[in-house]
Amino acid sequence: MLNFCSLYSSSSGNCLFAQSESTNILIDAGVSTRKIETALDKISVSPESISGILITHEHSDHIQSIGNFSKKYNIPVYINNSTWDALQAEQKEKISSENHKSFVIDEKFNIGNIEVLPFSIPHDAADPCGFNISSGNSKISIATDLGHMTDYILKHLEHSSFILLESNYEPEVLKFSRYPYILKKRIDGPNGHLSNVMAGETISKLIPTGLHSVMLGHLSKENNFPELAYKTVMEKIVENNFSERSISLGVADRSSPSGIIKVP
Repeated sequence: MLNFCSLYSSSSGNCLFAQSESTNILIDAGVSTRKIETALDKISVSPESISGILITHEHSDHIQSIGNFSKKYNIPVYINNSTWDALQAEQKEKISSENHKSFVIDEKFNIGNIEVLPFSIPHDAADPCGFNISSGNSKISIATDLGHMTDYILKHLEHSSFILLESNYEPEVLKFSRYPYILKKRIDGPNGHLSNVMAGETISKLIPTGLHSVMLGHLSKENNFPELAYKTVMEKIVENNFSERSISLGVADRSSPSGIIKVP
């Protein structure tokens, strides 16, 4: 059994929580320490109970407070070497040598009784990754900041009961947004972000592998809306010959915890 909660998920800041029977972890720390403390308190989890923080990549909306949070609560930070090298010095200085834990992409490691498998993702960062998180027979996956979907990523996402999947932008909204052209091309480029349509296509491919529940995350404030993301993704799933009852679909809130999701 695993529990999951999106504490914050958006282009402005990301911090996710996963829990087994005996281990609590965070994925990213892209908001302030105070905000993380507040969100954990809302789901009755003590910061002192966190056994580790997994880092996907070095962009500020994913690592804003890793140094402060790790130092304040003496929490290990699990990060690959290229991402560590890309961190600002002020972040590294706050993480003690004992709490700096390196991992290698596609090699499993454990935090308590949680098994973690990092996998590469296409994004404009040093060595970005997503995560498979497993305990017993339960498997959840975290996949955001994806410029495009690949067979390699799909293989890692297969047989997940639950996925936090990026659904960052709606192409037509992005097209007419106030963003400069170069930023628009970054977002919809091969190392940018995943659109609502591609999120729907991805989910459709994974339903036959046992996927039961999805939370759409990392929505852009300017180029998407929760209701639009849900509608577009569900329409794509139905278009691919699955009923709306085939999947439990939710959308992560930008600024408050989702509540605990129990993953059998």
